[in-house]
Amino acid sequence: MRNELLNIDLVALLPASLHNDEDTKAIMQAVSEEMQRLFQKCEEILSQDIPEFLLDLIAFERHVDFYSNDLPVEQKRKLINRSTFFHRQKGTPAAVEELITTVFGEGKVVEWFEYGGQPYHFKVVTSNRSVTQEKAEQFLQALNSVKNVRSVLEKIEITQSEDMNLYFAGVVHIGEKMTIRQVV
Repeated sequence: MRNELLNIDLVALLPASLHNDEDTKAIMQAVSEEMQRLFQKCEEILSQDIPEFLLDLIAFERHVDFYSNDLPVEQKRKLINRSTFFHRQKGTPAAVEELITTVFGEGKVVEWFEYGGQPYHFKVVTSNRSVTQEKAEQFLQALNSVKNVRSVLEKIEITQSEDMNLYFAGVVHIGEKMTIRQVV
């Protein structure tokens, strides 16, 4: 689709009855060239080479609801690039999961019927160790702009698993002498 927009030719789309009208063809040719320039500029804007000071303006223009000027640059870029998705998917678990990925790096939505909670409740589960209170607050502020209005966030669950060496010991003592040895 990208290449089609960059090479658009409105003259070719004219109905047969207008093919002989030179004024209409000239207007359509001029509009085609301007649209090609516009799409080229859009490609430049959506590329990752946008200076940081322009990101705030682009976010405002694209109505990124949960955008904040003090976010890290890479997170700003992700939010801007995914803003169309968020607007199209508002009110769905997919939008909430995309927000989780953007803010926390990874995680998922667990619906109430999956864990035995109250109807229309859900929880967010992530195992990203870098999730902080600040990131959780950013997520909560953004959540209301993408989740279903009736749904209620019950909790944000941060799980963590560690590989640990556990040692168990047991002693049975009968008599007066006891010998303890380490078993490997």
